[in-house]
Amino acid sequence: MRALAVEDDARIAADLTAALQAAGFVVQTCADGESAWFLGDTEDYDLIVLDLGLPKLDGLSVLKRWRAAGREMPVLVLTARGTWSERVEGIDAGADDYLPKPFRMEELVARARALVRRSAGRGGAVQAAGDLSLDANRMTVARRGVPVAVTALEYRLLAYLMLHRDRAVAPSELLEHLYGDNFSREANALEALVARLRRKLGPGIIGTRRGFGYFLEAGEVGA
Repeated sequence: MRALAVEDDARIAADLTAALQAAGFVVQTCADGESAWFLGDTEDYDLIVLDLGLPKLDGLSVLKRWRAAGREMPVLVLTARGTWSERVEGIDAGADDYLPKPFRMEELVARARALVRRSAGRGGAVQAAGDLSLDANRMTVARRGVPVAVTALEYRLLAYLMLHRDRAVAPSELLEHLYGDNFSREANALEALVARLRRKLGPGIIGTRRGFGYFLEAGEVGA
């Protein structure tokens, strides 16, 4: 899953990146409002963490521009002030959640995960499709209740398919959300990853719809 962290404080930005990466996100960062507006307007993200106090263009203006342009990605707003009136203004501008500084990274990660699940119409931390289940808080996978050891990359692929289990996901979309923009997007790498997961999980989990992409066979598309 792709996340954009918009924060001009280098220390906080580094901590944000580390926490979100540990939670399974591919993280891109920027430190000013103009860059944030451009990235959010031209790239697809599963989540944006947006500081309001930014140089060049303030975060609230960035958020308003995104929403006016029809950009609907989940946005978690950060601010150093956190007054009641500012919180209302942020929500009215289109923020999905609001976290005043200082905050604990554990809380930010929990809110980030919840926003991604809600945006996909999946409310709980534990998601299931047939006899496959994923625990987003623990980043674990089980089939028929038996834990399956997966790598972080394998988990991210399964988690993305689980979030979008009502449709087939194109390989190009999967590659983008698994690796971000720093990957050559070779189809062979994705095929190898899917093949490893199929060996670990057994048959009847990951299906292929020719010309469309991959899907969870126990989800609505493959049911």
